[in-house]
Amino acid sequence: MPFVRTLLIIFLTSFFSGLYAEKSSFDIQLPDILVSSVDTELNIVFKDLPDSLKSEVKVKLNDELIDYSWSQNILSATIHPKGKSELSVFVGRQKKDSIPLHPIPLWFSILPPLIAILMALLTKEVFSSLFVGLMVGTTIIWKYKGFSFFMSLFKGLFSVVDTYALSALLDSDHLSIIIFSMLIGGMVALITLNGGMKGVVNILSKYAKSPRSGQFITWLMGLIIFFDDYANTLVVGNTMRPVTDKLKISREKLAYIVDSTSAPIASIAFITTWIGAELSYISEGINQLGIEKSAYQVFLNSLNYAFYPIFTLGFVLMLILKKRDFGPMLKAEQRSRRDGVRDLNKPTHTPQIVKEIEVSSDVKGRWYNAFIPVMIVVIGTIVGLIYTGFDATIWKDSSIGISTKLSVIIGNADSFKALIWSSLGGVLAALLLSTFQKILNLRDAIEGLINGFKTMFNAVLVLVLAWSIALITEDLHTASFITDAMRSIELSPQWVPALAFVFSALIAFSTGSSWGTMAIIYPLILPACWKISMDAGLDLDTALPIFYNVVSTVLAGSVLGDHCSPISDTTILSSLASSCNHLAHVRTQLPYALVVGAVSLIIGTIPGAFGVPSWLLVVIGFSILYLIITKVGHQVAD
Repeated sequence: MPFVRTLLIIFLTSFFSGLYAEKSSFDIQLPDILVSSVDTELNIVFKDLPDSLKSEVKVKLNDELIDYSWSQNILSATIHPKGKSELSVFVGRQKKDSIPLHPIPLWFSILPPLIAILMALLTKEVFSSLFVGLMVGTTIIWKYKGFSFFMSLFKGLFSVVDTYALSALLDSDHLSIIIFSMLIGGMVALITLNGGMKGVVNILSKYAKSPRSGQFITWLMGLIIFFDDYANTLVVGNTMRPVTDKLKISREKLAYIVDSTSAPIASIAFITTWIGAELSYISEGINQLGIEKSAYQVFLNSLNYAFYPIFTLGFVLMLILKKRDFGPMLKAEQRSRRDGVRDLNKPTHTPQIVKEIEVSSDVKGRWYNAFIPVMIVVIGTIVGLIYTGFDATIWKDSSIGISTKLSVIIGNADSFKALIWSSLGGVLAALLLSTFQKILNLRDAIEGLINGFKTMFNAVLVLVLAWSIALITEDLHTASFITDAMRSIELSPQWVPALAFVFSALIAFSTGSSWGTMAIIYPLILPACWKISMDAGLDLDTALPIFYNVVSTVLAGSVLGDHCSPISDTTILSSLASSCNHLAHVRTQLPYALVVGAVSLIIGTIPGAFGVPSWLLVVIGFSILYLIITKVGHQVAD
């Protein structure tokens, strides 16, 4: 009978499915680090499951079925564990495996960077602060893998080095920065020993006759070397340090000028190493939304709302011209004018390495011994950027202008290769100039070069620790914690730019990376901003300016957070190039950055989102900054 036959088929299928399920074997693959409320990729690899039984497989998380897909014998799914959970795998009618999940609470992700930052500001010692922040993160990870506290502490200690520090060093971009920094340090040592720096100081001293003119020349050089923030920081800081020292300008003020001209100008100039990353993030966002604008058009329109970078550059200039400072910077400048340039946070004795690269009084100042290597670095970087990013199809396209072509080419370039090539060229030029003029013999020149490398060790160590902190914040999804908080707030479209600015600054401050912040925030905030604007019923002419504002505020907030963060690589490099105690630089720069950030947000970003013309906001913003400097600042005598 058909009914009996159907029952028999069902029985036999279930029976043999159960037998086969007994034999089936599989591996459950999950990430080593599980974080609560974060989407996690799950793969289950079956070794001997036929296609006919794939429909019998079920996966449950806390008794809730999970959607999945097959790729050959691999089951893939995305799970979203919250607190302690249980993952169960069924084949046929039988539960084949069940594993407990103990994800790390998402709010724990803020602890490593927060502890590192707070400890650095309180103890004024950056190495141990970064290391303790890393230890907190690695201990949390091992504790939630099921180990006891003391065993987690023990294993976390080694993970700092064998996992995070090693991963930071194995990154090719990071290694490029280290090599570039060491080559610049070696070049500076050589042009010091061969009298080049003395010659530059002698020439600049004719124009930099006072602290004000010395600071102005430093600011101007920061604008001239606009194409890359790393090159800007290291070249300007190292070149101007002897001049500013002679004029009794504090190292803290030099570091501030260097730091506050490098990233702001690189972030808004049309032809920089930043433009490629910015355009790629913007392009991804507008492609999702179907906006009929090119990424470059969006970038150009967003410059109308780039208040923080513009205000920062103007604020530095006003401080210089008015000869006024306030807060910790005022004390640093007064101390430097009174006692000469010395760092109270460093030992008063001169380190042996510094003594070894001091120029002999017998060496004549030759400006070209410094000018030629430095220009090789500057011009070589530009040439390297064009060479690595050149695209014949773009260059032959007659529909776009020359500036746009150069922007796209440099945006697509490999900036790290260009920097390494140019700095190596600078070192070779300095070496040849030193030996061919018989100022140094080859042995002394090589020893000077190596001593220049040694001067970079402290900075390299801090960079490695800072990069390691960034890696652990990535593993613990610190950015997700902050962005989840942002998503939970319901607000009108006009307030989205302000929120994007604040959260970008917080993430950049916590992670120490402006580029990393842009990579995280842009894909989230651009679609969200457009959706909020459309849901609110805004027309295209009203929604687009808000969208441009958000594009700009993510960039501006990232730079602000980067300026305030003691674990930022550009902040560390500014301290390094200026030979300034790192935490002294952070402490003196922080009030200035926050003042400009507040004015940018309150006077620029928020009114701009409500339709106030940008040119008017720039005028009002600069007027308020001028009043703050005049009323709060105190004049520092030349």
